[in-house]
Amino acid sequence: MFSVSLGGAARLGPLEVWQAEEFAGHLDRAREHIRPWVGPGFVTRDTDGARATLERYAARQAADGARLYGLWSEEALVGGVMFTQFDAAFGNCEIGCWLEPSAEGRGLITRACGLLLDWAFTVRGLHRAEWHCRADNDRSAAVAERLGMTLEGVRREAWPYEGVRYDKQVWAILAADRRSPAR
Repeated sequence: MFSVSLGGAARLGPLEVWQAEEFAGHLDRAREHIRPWVGPGFVTRDTDGARATLERYAARQAADGARLYGLWSEEALVGGVMFTQFDAAFGNCEIGCWLEPSAEGRGLITRACGLLLDWAFTVRGLHRAEWHCRADNDRSAAVAERLGMTLEGVRREAWPYEGVRYDKQVWAILAADRRSPAR
């Protein structure tokens, strides 16, 4: 398995089906913290649900679609990043992330998402990457800004959560912007 250092004792690597038990344990620690910000199908409640999520992403990756990666710190799974959408034919992708509270504030998400963007643009030749987040998720919007993305718009009341509809921000960056010497 490959693993990329994110500095210190943190690393990025594939999150695969055989790690379902570890993923389920991580979700037990992170569930309430991430529930408002990620899709309900992602936040499973047990090992079988975690395995189903990992199998869904494995199938999508096998079809050259979405991909899922874990973030480990001190050998504990603390979060992850993913291509929630990946369409090589159209040259577009969407990046997402999640992180348990113990790992916040260390730049792990920004560094990991930067690696995903570099791979998508440089290796796969994609043209555009998007970042979607609830408009009241300041931490997520700050990551999009640090990645050099531009806020392109707000989809009003597009994010339902517990009976309330929230606005969703859409951020994006083009391959040419990512490679710009001004960055």
